Amino acid sequence: MAYTNSSLVSYTKLSPCNSGTRTHSIDRITPHCIVGQLSVESAGEWFSHESTQASCNYVIGADARVGLIVPESQRSWCSSSRENDQRAVTIECASEKTHPYAFKTGVYMKLIELCTDICKRNGKKKLIWLGDKAKTLSYQPASDEMILTVHRWFANKECPGDWLYARLGDLAVKVTAALQKDAKPAENPAKPETMSSTQAKEIHALASEKAKAAAMLELVHRCDSSGILNSVTTAQMILESGYCGTDLALNANNCFGMKCSLSNNAWPPVWDGKSSYTKITAEQDKAGNEYHIKAAFRKYPCVENSIKDHAAYLLGAMNGSKKRYAGLTDAKNYKEAIHIIKSGGYATDVKYESKICSIIERYGLDKYDGQTSGSGTAPAAKTVTYTVQAGAFSEKKNAQAMLKKVKKLGIDCFIKQSDRFYLVQCGAFSVKENADKIMKKLQDARIDSFIKEI
Repeated sequence: MAYTNSSLVSYTKLSPCNSGTRTHSIDRITPHCIVGQLSVESAGEWFSHESTQASCNYVIGADARVGLIVPESQRSWCSSSRENDQRAVTIECASEKTHPYAFKTGVYMKLIELCTDICKRNGKKKLIWLGDKAKTLSYQPASDEMILTVHRWFANKECPGDWLYARLGDLAVKVTAALQKDAKPAENPAKPETMSSTQAKEIHALASEKAKAAAMLELVHRCDSSGILNSVTTAQMILESGYCGTDLALNANNCFGMKCSLSNNAWPPVWDGKSSYTKITAEQDKAGNEYHIKAAFRKYPCVENSIKDHAAYLLGAMNGSKKRYAGLTDAKNYKEAIHIIKSGGYATDVKYESKICSIIERYGLDKYDGQTSGSGTAPAAKTVTYTVQAGAFSEKKNAQAMLKKVKKLGIDCFIKQSDRFYLVQCGAFSVKENADKIMKKLQDARIDSFIKEI
């Protein structure tokens, strides 16, 4: 067949790292995280050297521009699998440097657009995510179907990161919808009609509580434009859904304990008004004594609907003629916001405020507070990010040995190549004191290290 390349490309730097013309037609897309907020130029330069021994078909930079690295007609070296790369269009996406390797909203939306374009040009009408390696690799797609695969299935890697892995179902749904409507995917993920379709079980399946918390924060930031601080909403979601692991979350995508009947108030809900899930729930009286009741809870098709319905309640619930949670969107910080919520009678748990604040502080959930939710727009002020470097090695195997040693200390770290050296770097911190703590921990373990700005 005649292969073409995407018209979304704004930068081209072809890599010598490829196997020439494909031996299999395109029926897969494999998105990756590049582990860094790289530009298409930086990524292109990296892949342009034979010594890199890696490439991709496309790269999406941190500013959501698309670069062409290997034409679609050729097999890239991207997924640690010859068979996969012969039939897949591989896409490297700019991401955060540390777990769960989150994407900026613009990068994710561009990935949706690029996948849609790839499917259209290759005659595909449906993008499929099966979520299981064995099922996917044994699946024989129809001529109009495209399948999603991931790097971690073919190598001992985290790629594409838990952030994107939890959204691959959403990616498939959005691309398929765009193909069926013959239109570009919507650019505002906050609107209910174009909302993602994340399931609580996808978040709960992530490896650690830290990863789950990070995924929840990114989801809240992406879909909630209510004006309520992201940190508060995310912490409430963590506490009330048990990291999306309660039976209410898993069976009803209800992550805030929203009952079918709430305070006899009426406001425009996201809930359909009829879908419900009944269970026994524990309550507390003012003295802290626990009692149990049988209650009907709202059931949602996805977590995003739960987040938006929760926000609609907080902003619309009334206490007589006054707003029950008046002033919530004007709160200057998370402590003030959660005090307003508790004072309005939201929770019966007498320690609710302290629990929410503790969760926010444990995971640093306030990083988006003060930003515009639902858009991923960062504040204009320049920020400094610090990392801790634990060595620079001319041989990659030595860097990998140090990486293993550092990880045994419970420290997140990664290898970054700079010129001819492999750098072992730990974390990315906006507060220097946090970097100081990591450096001290390394030095206590007799590992030479220093702090650098990135």
